Amino acid sequence: MINYERHSPSSLNLFAASQAMFVLEKILGLKQPVGAVAHRGSAVEAGLAYGLGDPEAAEKDCIRLALARYDLLTAMSGDVRREKYRDDIPDMVSQALDELAPYGVPSDSQGFVTWHPEGLRLPIIGYFDFKWEQHGIIVDLKTTDKMPSKIKAAHARQVSMYSGDNHQGRLTYCTPKKCQTLELENIRQHRQALYNIAVKVENFLALSEDPNFFPGITAPDLDSFYWGSPAARALAFEIWGV
Repeated sequence: MINYERHSPSSLNLFAASQAMFVLEKILGLKQPVGAVAHRGSAVEAGLAYGLGDPEAAEKDCIRLALARYDLLTAMSGDVRREKYRDDIPDMVSQALDELAPYGVPSDSQGFVTWHPEGLRLPIIGYFDFKWEQHGIIVDLKTTDKMPSKIKAAHARQVSMYSGDNHQGRLTYCTPKKCQTLELENIRQHRQALYNIAVKVENFLALSEDPNFFPGITAPDLDSFYWGSPAARALAFEIWGV
């Protein structure tokens, strides 16, 4: 039996990017460990949320909180990049605070959103990072090593679902050197794309109730970063024989 009861923007984007990894994590239940780069993002967001929520908070306290969160999340991590990404956190928190503090105190953070349009068997759920109801704006924070020139398609689909028709969706990209906020255009088009992927996922899952059926119709791309870890590559060989 397949234990997949709801969609999320991240699971739908994973299906679009790597059906084999979707099979591994969402159908076979073999979720891969989160690396230090993802923990960096969570830590920066925690420090930013603290500073935005309390305009009187000192920047150094926001950074201290972010570093403590990172150390907790990576305490058992064997990622060789752990210290490198830790060193990025102070500048990222500082840059993000400078970028978003002018918006004022958010009306909500880590808010739950659910969308169950007609035509889907399962709902799509997710959590936005920050909302300013007074401005009609929702912002998702993305930490990155290289600043993109435009909003990435996967991020556009994600934020389109959070913003709906009543809020303006924005992406704040943050590197240790720079932070910029990009406004999402064509929200309905990106939300339709997310819906279309969800339909394909449901059609895919309808092929069988046996999880072991799906490795037989997929194949991992070992050149993709999704399969970069030794553990993931070992599973690719064990399950797919590649």
